[in-house]
Amino acid sequence: MPERVMFTMGDIACAEGALSAGCRYFGGYPITPATEIAEWMSQRMPKLGGAYVQYEDEIASITSVIGASWTGVKSMTATSGPGVSLMLEAIGLAVMTETPLVLVNIMRGGPSTGQPTRGQQGDVMQAKWGSHGDYQIIALTPASVQEMFDQTVQAFNLSEQFRTPVFVLADETVGHMRERLVIPDEKDLKLVNRKQPTVDPSEYLPFKADDDLVPPMALFGSKYQFYATGLTHDERGYPSDKENVQIELVTRLNDKIVKNSDKIIDLERFMLDDAKIGVISYGTPSRSAKKAIRDAREQGIKVGMLRLKTVWPFPEEQVAQLASEVDHIIVVEQNLGQVYYMVKAFAAPTPVHLMTKPAGMPQLPHEILDKIKEIKSI
Repeated sequence: MPERVMFTMGDIACAEGALSAGCRYFGGYPITPATEIAEWMSQRMPKLGGAYVQYEDEIASITSVIGASWTGVKSMTATSGPGVSLMLEAIGLAVMTETPLVLVNIMRGGPSTGQPTRGQQGDVMQAKWGSHGDYQIIALTPASVQEMFDQTVQAFNLSEQFRTPVFVLADETVGHMRERLVIPDEKDLKLVNRKQPTVDPSEYLPFKADDDLVPPMALFGSKYQFYATGLTHDERGYPSDKENVQIELVTRLNDKIVKNSDKIIDLERFMLDDAKIGVISYGTPSRSAKKAIRDAREQGIKVGMLRLKTVWPFPEEQVAQLASEVDHIIVVEQNLGQVYYMVKAFAAPTPVHLMTKPAGMPQLPHEILDKIKEIKSI
């Protein structure tokens, strides 16, 4: 399909990104403020030969996505914080069985039912630590309608490449804002598909990794026989309670993300070349921060921003590098401080300041400018 231009909302851009990435299965349950993704998928997916299923709850949705992925279909679901809470056990299963899938979380105010129609960035730590055990996760944080499309495509590519669940973490404001969206020609999209085994079926070990620490993935119904379980398992997929099997498996599951973080982490450096104050932000607040930084520059204040387009794996080295370049760091996020604590851990001894807003609209540019001036005066 040739390039298309739309004026649309972030949720719809996300759905279009998934379809352009080759997603052909969506299993979901309606929830504000992510419902528009499901609604759009229900209209578009059947026309492309895919399947859309609305389930009785979020648990059924995510487990169906896991099953669909094992048939070789690129699969996703979309929800908000309360729905993610219900999905977390299955996310752990997807990590352990190395199942590629995309989970979109349009973040709203919480805890509990919270503010369904108001934005917040309160689910950042949930995405990383919500399930149990030691594991890594990939989470992308778009800040515009165009990035909702682009980073959804990126999420599918990363999911397929590393055989892992990938989060798209977008606050409600990004999900519901309307902007220009350019959907590129299909031939211009660079898509990644999971590796398939090439060995003889008699030699196939379903969880024996290649040098990149990722095993080729056979599909249900193929000529390869295999066993997939959430239990600790050896390279054959057979359950094991041996200490060395647990250590080797969990270490590899973590290392395939951590040791490839340079291929995953995506950042934007904005006016940082001569900055004395560094702002770290992501999602909608980063848009206000850009305006505030431009205004501060006009007033002679040397300030710039490191925008996190990937929040997990966390850009530890890049934050440490920024801390060595500036005198102060301001973290601007729409919660009571989540990324803030990660920044503090890797920026020491550079002072780190939090500008927080836990609900409603994100920080306004003039509010961030006032904070920049306050820090400059220290």
